[in-house]
Amino acid sequence: MRTIFLANYAPNAVKGLISGSDREAAVKALLASVGGTLESLMFTRGKYDIAAIADLPDQNSAMGLTMAIRASGAFSNMTVLEALDMGPVVEAAQAAAKVYEPAG
Repeated sequence: MRTIFLANYAPNAVKGLISGSDREAAVKALLASVGGTLESLMFTRGKYDIAAIADLPDQNSAMGLTMAIRASGAFSNMTVLEALDMGPVVEAAQAAAKVYEPAG
């Protein structure tokens, strides 16, 4: 399951970055702990400080990982996105649209 993490570092975590912490190695180890792998890690300018694209086994792994990251206090803001295969999504929407009757 492809997952995109967008986040802003909390001030204490920025201190760790300045001291030279190897965040790519830390992210790889964190993902491996739930059976995932890192596809891409980018430090960004703009709305988010960091963007990571990961491959995770399932939604439970993604949610557990998200909970652990949020509980760490290292980020002041984090958005987690799950990439979708639109083919099955459109098929489900088409099936539902055939039977859905709006109120009124």
